[in-house]
Amino acid sequence: MFEYFGLGTLVVIALLLLWIWNSIYIIKEWERGVVLRLGRLLPEAKGAGVRLVFWPIETLYRISLRLETLDVPPQDIITRDNVSVKVNAVCYFRVVDANLALSQVQNYQYATSQLAQTTLRSVVGQFELDEILSQRDKVNGKLQIILDQDTEPWGIKVGKVEVKQVDIPEQMQRAIAKQAEAERERRAKIIHAEGEFEASQKLADAAKVLETQPSAIQLRYLQTLTEIGVEKNTTIVFPLPIDIINTWMKVAGGASK
Repeated sequence: MFEYFGLGTLVVIALLLLWIWNSIYIIKEWERGVVLRLGRLLPEAKGAGVRLVFWPIETLYRISLRLETLDVPPQDIITRDNVSVKVNAVCYFRVVDANLALSQVQNYQYATSQLAQTTLRSVVGQFELDEILSQRDKVNGKLQIILDQDTEPWGIKVGKVEVKQVDIPEQMQRAIAKQAEAERERRAKIIHAEGEFEASQKLADAAKVLETQPSAIQLRYLQTLTEIGVEKNTTIVFPLPIDIINTWMKVAGGASK
């Protein structure tokens, strides 16, 4: 009789230990435990710590709340100006509602990945190539807003989307290089023309000053001679007053008449 009693006690203890093993969970700080009781979802997910779940009536599923990085594979896209490009991106998201992430979508990571790929194709296709290359923040912001709105019913918050790389066909790269070279040549010619225009204005202003002050041109003439003399050369300069040249010109003009 004692043998049967001892065997029964061992069975009860074993079942009790099995129940405790399947009923006690340790939930980490960055996790939440979603509990199903007889198939019905409990309204509040269990927080971090040691949690008791009445097995087999209740079942607990762990959901991580940490930030997850999603690598969006390269997508073949035709831009609004009919240029074929290949674009890849990276998406950062986290679960903010563990109950929705478990009940509203079968696999929220896979669903977010597929949604990010389709959204990347549709959004980038609305921009021209120059906008994609120069206004990357605008493209990233639109991607983030659309993904965040679409994943909100799943209890997911998309924090940031970044376009990593834009692969352009080789022919288009050569065309862009030619365009950039022509643009730089245009700017150089404009800058050179503006410099010539400003220089001509300054020369005109100087001519007006010299016209009102005849002695100023003599001083400028002597200053030029001084600058020439500073250089170590063998050039011999004979100053010739301009008044003499003017007199000769008048005499020559009178003789020709």
